[in-house]
Amino acid sequence: MDHTLHPRLEAAELNAANLEGITVYGPQDDNVGTISHLHGHGAETLVIIDIGGFLGIGTKAVALRLSELDVMREENGEVHATTALTRDNLDAMPEHL
Repeated sequence: MDHTLHPRLEAAELNAANLEGITVYGPQDDNVGTISHLHGHGAETLVIIDIGGFLGIGTKAVALRLSELDVMREENGEVHATTALTRDNLDAMPEHL
């Protein structure tokens, strides 16, 4: 997927309504997780990403700063995010409880 063609969300759009449930892609365009929820507001917002598992079973939640994601909208209106972190990087992170 060529993410350079997708418009980035404006700061006012970076909220739970637009982000919860979206797919997060890693540097090789692989699906590394799904955003489950957000903590906080503004620059200090933590994004909780569920990684691994199947249908919610066996998932691990990790926390990233919103600034570590590039959030964009595809031509069809679907929102997704990318991160420079690989699945291995996320797996090595402590679980968010």
